[in-house]
Amino acid sequence: MNELWPWMLLAGLGAFHGLNPAMGWLFAVALGVHRQSSAAVVQAVPAIALGHAVSIALVAGTLLAAGLFVNQDGLRTAAGGGLIAWAIWHHFFGHRRRVRIGMRTGLAGLAFWSFLMATAHGAGLMILPALMPLCLTESPLREVDGDGSAAMAIAAVGVHTLAMLAATSIVALAVYRWVGLGILRSAWINTDLVWTLVLLGTGAVLLIV
Repeated sequence: MNELWPWMLLAGLGAFHGLNPAMGWLFAVALGVHRQSSAAVVQAVPAIALGHAVSIALVAGTLLAAGLFVNQDGLRTAAGGGLIAWAIWHHFFGHRRRVRIGMRTGLAGLAFWSFLMATAHGAGLMILPALMPLCLTESPLREVDGDGSAAMAIAAVGVHTLAMLAATSIVALAVYRWVGLGILRSAWINTDLVWTLVLLGTGAVLLIV
């Protein structure tokens, strides 16, 4: 279990990110409604996942680079404080800076929008508790097999993205074909609040553990 929990956390957070309308499934559904085509929904989801993956990969790469100079305790403290600060910013100001994109965008524009949304929401920071035990040790990274750490980071991004892709696909197609967007008014939870709480909780875990 000690070896499996980071991968389970990566997959769980990927599914959680996929369930969040702000991460892209709502845009995929809107695009399908605008074009009157379920194919548009299917085509949009991989582009959304790609943009999300690039944002996550940048955080993973930054973590590896920082590990060359800072030990894990220092990184954990900095990451925990950063997550809490990001959660506070997101709660009070994040909703004022939504990235908007038109229904005529192509897949490249959609991927770029997804990248910006994931970055602005701190999606990559949220998976740091899972990335750190996989990619770093108690010593600085320069004393660890760099190729092995990079391979683990790539695998981690892949697991997270596949889970996010699966969740986004299921929700987008279900809402488009059967449920309808009315669920957002009647039954959907406040995902912004949940997102903020998860950011706060993740930061607290990094600071305490």
